[in-house]
Amino acid sequence: MPTPTRIGVPRSEESIRQLSGVGPSVAEKLATRGLLTLQDLWFFLPRQYEDRTRLTSIRQLQPGVPQQVEGRVEAVERGFRYRPMLRVAIGDASQATLVLRFFHFRAQQAAQFAPGARVRAYGTPRPGQHGLEIVHPSYRILDRDEAPLGDRLDPVYPAIEGIGPALLRKLITQALQRLPDEADLELLPPGLLAEEAPYTALPSLREALCCLHHPPQDCDVQALLAGTHPAQRRLALEELLAHHLSLRRQRIAMQANSAPALVGGSLSERLRQALPFALTGAQIRVFDAIAADLAKPMPMLRLVQGDVGSGKTVVAAMAALLAIEHGNQAALMAPTELLAEQHLTNLRTWLEPLGVRVVWLAGKVGGKAREAALADIAAGRAQLVVGTHALMQEGVVFKDLALAIVDEQHRFGVHQRLALRDKGSTGSRVPHQLVMTATPIPRTLAMTAYADLDVSAIDELPPGRTPVQTVVLSAERRPELIARIRAACAEGRQAYWVCTLIDDSDEVVAQAAQSTYETLVQQIPELRIALVHGRMKAAEKQAAMAAFKAGEIQLLVATTVIEVGVDVPNASLMIIENAERLGLAQLHQLRGRVGRGSAISNCVLLYQTPLSAMAKQRLATMRETNDGFVIAEKDLELRGPGELLGTRQTGLAAFRIADLGRDASMLPVVQRIGLRMSQTAPDTAGRLIERWIGGAARYAAA
Repeated sequence: MPTPTRIGVPRSEESIRQLSGVGPSVAEKLATRGLLTLQDLWFFLPRQYEDRTRLTSIRQLQPGVPQQVEGRVEAVERGFRYRPMLRVAIGDASQATLVLRFFHFRAQQAAQFAPGARVRAYGTPRPGQHGLEIVHPSYRILDRDEAPLGDRLDPVYPAIEGIGPALLRKLITQALQRLPDEADLELLPPGLLAEEAPYTALPSLREALCCLHHPPQDCDVQALLAGTHPAQRRLALEELLAHHLSLRRQRIAMQANSAPALVGGSLSERLRQALPFALTGAQIRVFDAIAADLAKPMPMLRLVQGDVGSGKTVVAAMAALLAIEHGNQAALMAPTELLAEQHLTNLRTWLEPLGVRVVWLAGKVGGKAREAALADIAAGRAQLVVGTHALMQEGVVFKDLALAIVDEQHRFGVHQRLALRDKGSTGSRVPHQLVMTATPIPRTLAMTAYADLDVSAIDELPPGRTPVQTVVLSAERRPELIARIRAACAEGRQAYWVCTLIDDSDEVVAQAAQSTYETLVQQIPELRIALVHGRMKAAEKQAAMAAFKAGEIQLLVATTVIEVGVDVPNASLMIIENAERLGLAQLHQLRGRVGRGSAISNCVLLYQTPLSAMAKQRLATMRETNDGFVIAEKDLELRGPGELLGTRQTGLAAFRIADLGRDASMLPVVQRIGLRMSQTAPDTAGRLIERWIGGAARYAAA
């Protein structure tokens, strides 16, 4: 029996238990997706739309484009090669055939596809072994009567385990019938958009919600499918505004705390004079900004982004010295032992001659060595602590942590970064935070996901570095690379051969690292070749990497485990197998493993045909530019923000409707409205944050 409405509870906060069809079991399943109130259902937006208002003949189907077809079953085949499979061939009047392929099916379902049965199916065609096929289409078996086509777009919602699409649509329809009047629903103060043309013409929130859940017949289908419909823009504007307001609040709350004022000193200048190289103008500029932050009695929150090899570690070392000179401690945390050990080697080389004690703490440090390290950290004898996730464990107690440095910060979860910061928190006093990344972040992402941080860029490579020359080759030309490797190694250079898989797979056409290693050992027996992949024991990986860095290994065959944390200036050739399977950011990181010395370096991107349109654009971008910031902007354009910054990285809920690539033009407007709303309607701003972000907001300061 539906739960009665509580008197005095706003309509938006009413429980979904009052809806017909929501018993304890359904309510529990909805709660797993955070759906507790009517408002949660109003803003549980479709992830896409299916256009079932028309039929496409099989002959006119376009690969990659969702379409609806109708045909008669010509043949049915059930098999079990690697897993159960059902293949149904259907044909229509265009004299063409389409295969419907199912991997998950019941015997009763398979029996429906009798030869001659009429089927209407919807899905995305792709090339198969025998022409086009659709994997797991949505379909219906038609009876003798003509089934009418849909008269509007069908919304497709994110899947909820145990809740079928039909029930979910029914519940959302019920919730929409309980939408309050516009005045009660609207949270943007009247007149706020009046000065922001063309946003004055956007529909009201109530109109926008109704349109997106139930698109009318005269709806602009193309705009809706592209995400540019006015109703979508209205909600995207509000969602971006909620995220912006949340980050503003987090920044203000964080800066209400105190932090030790670390005003200049001589140690960082002594390090600078002792370095065997001169700092670039960009390094000096970024360090000056950090030093100015650290001199204030409020916590620094700064993100330093810089391309591979731009010299972020030196800048971090100079910042750490500002804390150490004042009798405080600093900590540097990296995501892998490989990267952390590389930092440890560099920092000890630079800082120990200055009398600074650098202590190492990682998961593999145990026994008496671990006890000694923990004692030194607690007593303050460890002035700079370098390590991995081990720094955040309960037994680690700092005497006076003033600066927390996190490298490759996007690889850590929100709770992990908060845990390191909390190691230095006493009352309202918190340590300064410096986070670094070698994955350049597009300006639009930085404005949104890192609005609570000051952002600096080391956008200049050290002198003497030569740009890496990139070529793109079909995998059919692999044999030519053997001669290229021989030539490079004969000149005393070293090379990488990167594969995307460890073992061969029947599902994915890709050269596995293991088989590639075995083949190369046979083809180039005169070279010293080693293999590194993620399934190896840590000690084995470390030994292989150390041998490669020492020059004992000439060719390193590896998976993408070497993406971060390998600095071998003598390596001048990088071969990336199946480059079409990797994103731009990862390709750029891998390419950055070469070109770290003065020798001319090359990167060869091997690909398997056929290439998708997106893969062609990615490979073309890599060939055309070495600029990580240009590549990051292109990556955002091609893939969207989801893979660049996920919920785990940012601490923010994933965007439900906004798209930072598509909606970047809204950000200046969002910032202006956010400032005015914070000043004139702070309570309403809080309700807006709760509507779109909810509990995720408390992690945004990480």
